[in-house]
Amino acid sequence: MRDDFDGEPLDARWTPSRINGGEVACASSILRLSFDQATEGRYTDAQIDDYARLKRASYPWHPPLRMEARARASHPAAHPNGTGGRFALVGTAGFGFWNLPFSTRGQVLRLPDAVWFFYASPPSQMRLVPGNPGWGWKAQIVHAQRVGALAAGLPTLAAVAWARVSGDQAPAAQWVQRLSGARESVLDTDLTTWHDYRLEWRREEARFWVDGSLVFTAPNPPRGPLGFVAWIDNQYAIATPRGALHFGTLNAGPQWLEIDSLTIAPL
Repeated sequence: MRDDFDGEPLDARWTPSRINGGEVACASSILRLSFDQATEGRYTDAQIDDYARLKRASYPWHPPLRMEARARASHPAAHPNGTGGRFALVGTAGFGFWNLPFSTRGQVLRLPDAVWFFYASPPSQMRLVPGNPGWGWKAQIVHAQRVGALAAGLPTLAAVAWARVSGDQAPAAQWVQRLSGARESVLDTDLTTWHDYRLEWRREEARFWVDGSLVFTAPNPPRGPLGFVAWIDNQYAIATPRGALHFGTLNAGPQWLEIDSLTIAPL
């Protein structure tokens, strides 16, 4: 599958989402996902996906495959080194594969699986990997929909309870990673300029490249089936080793994510 987004209408494989001011448009062979204004307390999203009309068991993608996307955004990524600052992209954005673990009302229906390039801005704190920040532009896998995650459930609850009582979050952080199956690397890529992103999703590992350079390798990715999604929204999420878990929305905009071309092909 290759799409150069040559113009309207979108290819029939895509389902666009335009929620509370989100816009999905093609012009000059570029897909633009954007919104002019988003407000706190009101979810805004611009998105395309290929799974909206499918049952999860029928999602189209399994390893081994390769995804390539040429993309840029309107604002730089907030980064732990301090770059981006108040001019950074707000909310979450990205592209890749996941299992849509939530309902349309935000209810958690299943444990999450994902293989993707993923961005979250502060105040997000998704602390899934010990020592890594809970926000930023990342190459990431999450593989919680597996047998091993069930075995980690009770020890994770016990470690979280201990973190709340003692303040020692280290054991809980390790168990959260075992539960989520998360692996990730924070990227230094300038989001405001065009870059070529590539991932190879194999059964035994996932490999991520930026402009032809291998930037991250993650073992034990999900096995699928997963659906493709590209999006930009105004959401944040809190998930910490001390058991905090909630979502919210932020004031943001105007901002956008552009994709010049997208290829998904078997390896």
